[in-house]
Amino acid sequence: MAAESPPVPPVRFGIIGCANIARKVSRAILLSPNSTIVAVGSRSLEKAAAFAKDNGFPESARAYGSYDAVLADPEVDAVYVPLPTSLHLRWAVSAARKRKHLLLEKPVALNVGELDEILAACESSGVQYMDATMWMHHPRTAEMKAFLSDSQRFGQLKAVHSIFSYNSGPDFLKNDVRVKPDLDALGALGDIGWYCIRAILWAADYTLPKTVTALSSAEFNEAGVNLSCGASLIFHDGQIATFYCSFLSNLTMEISLLGENGYLRVHDFVIPFQENVGAFYASANTKFAELSIGIEPAPIEHLVRTDVPQEALMVEEFSSLVRKVKENGLEEIEKFWAIISRKTQLVLDAVKASMEKGFQPVEVVY
Repeated sequence: MAAESPPVPPVRFGIIGCANIARKVSRAILLSPNSTIVAVGSRSLEKAAAFAKDNGFPESARAYGSYDAVLADPEVDAVYVPLPTSLHLRWAVSAARKRKHLLLEKPVALNVGELDEILAACESSGVQYMDATMWMHHPRTAEMKAFLSDSQRFGQLKAVHSIFSYNSGPDFLKNDVRVKPDLDALGALGDIGWYCIRAILWAADYTLPKTVTALSSAEFNEAGVNLSCGASLIFHDGQIATFYCSFLSNLTMEISLLGENGYLRVHDFVIPFQENVGAFYASANTKFAELSIGIEPAPIEHLVRTDVPQEALMVEEFSSLVRKVKENGLEEIEKFWAIISRKTQLVLDAVKASMEKGFQPVEVVY
């Protein structure tokens, strides 16, 4: 009888920073079958140790009182970076130069110039990059894409509209890092507009729009940080898209997609209402019923179940990519995630530029 192959060791994560979102991703790393946590760093050793204890880290996980210490740990294969966006360039580049594979929280950078520096560091060091846009990894996303790709049921994409908003409350609007110009200067556009832009690009097979025009209804705080905004995107083939994001409106996470033969809507694309199931609604070849007293056929609700949450699926996919690179070398680096990150950042930059130019159209150039 042939000897059994030894078990594949898990990808060992270090976490740089103890932001609230890091609690969710820490849980995901521990739920994923091919990853574990070996280190966490904060500016305070006490805070890092408390974070590890409160979030059920393995007893062997090390707490450090600096980010540099995590990057210097030889047992760390990959790092998750949930720091404020203004710190991403420094610490993402530092991680890549230490040959740590990089799972980077979104928005990934303040602008595409910074992102290009991060991606160049990853490429030169031979490390895998992925942005932490979790909904991309839910099995519902693939099923929705299959519907959009069906020429009979959906046909050519004509229009997309996306909304992501939440009413954050006065304490958030006064104190959260996402409204501080020195920490997260992109505000709502970066924090939640990123999702809307990614949804539009995903629907369009990552074709970039020709022009982007921010809507003049944008709102800002006294420090000039964006609290709500919207934009229209015009594509070369005539397709149109719009989005709205806000820290000032009720929690909403919608995508609506209109095709020549069909229609798709999802009400919770960022975070499913239920962790183990995601729903979407699809209509195909819809007509008015006789006397126009209804429509037929009625929209169909599709329920897509998953045994593990989307953030754990994200970690599992990232860890699988890291394992391939570790085993087979640089030719195994998956560049898809870097490409779509850069395209998302380009559109985000164009929206910001349009607002700064008095809501004039801005051309998007790759």
